[in-house]
Amino acid sequence: MKLKNLLANKNVVTIIGAVLIVIVLYAFYTWRVNSAINPISVPYAKETIGPRTEITNDMIGYLDIQQSSLRGQVLTNANTQIVGMYTNVNSTIPAGSLFYEGIIVRFEDLADSFLIDMPKDSEGNYMTAYNYKVNVESTYGNSIYPGNYVDIYFIAKDKDKIIYGKLATNVKVLAVKDSSGNHVFENTVTENRAPNQIILAVTEELSSLLRIAETISYSDLIIVPTNVSYRYENKDEIVTEVNDDVVKTFIEQNRAA
Repeated sequence: MKLKNLLANKNVVTIIGAVLIVIVLYAFYTWRVNSAINPISVPYAKETIGPRTEITNDMIGYLDIQQSSLRGQVLTNANTQIVGMYTNVNSTIPAGSLFYEGIIVRFEDLADSFLIDMPKDSEGNYMTAYNYKVNVESTYGNSIYPGNYVDIYFIAKDKDKIIYGKLATNVKVLAVKDSSGNHVFENTVTENRAPNQIILAVTEELSSLLRIAETISYSDLIIVPTNVSYRYENKDEIVTEVNDDVVKTFIEQNRAA
């Protein structure tokens, strides 16, 4: 009867309801705070790890971080195996940095992607990779990057004149490597790499012409970025600029010879 009388009192009911609301809000707030400050153990790089480097135990440290402070796809021991993986070809992990998805890959995934996913020509046929020797000067101060497009000019001395013309237009650059086969533009903090070879995507026909052209005496192939014009000048010799067909015919004749 006393309880029934108390519940019949509107003031008492109001007080009880207010107390229950406060308890619920306090419990929810406490849960949110504990979730936010509950730290998790996350691996980090104890030293700077360059591209194409196997990750070993001595490279990894662990620290406790509030889960709410993590940004991006941070890797933890709970969702990935880091030891034995490799840093990607274009990635450097600075000392003190966490590990993120896409930065580390399996060894079998380190193969040059351009050899796996070759572009196609206008007829839908896969192109082939052509490797051409270059240096800092012939790459315009190391300013030709993978993904750029270049024109290829051919120049040769033929008796009393110079054969010169554009052999190919808008050729895609697949990679630029140094003398050791390393990618020049990898995100490395340990060395500056000089270009030694440039790898281009070409058709089978163009690949054949380029290989023959490189064997012709007193000749050269000139790689020109598509937004840079090239003009050959030599006051001591007669310079004859010819079209693509004449250049191709000249190269073909040398193949026959």
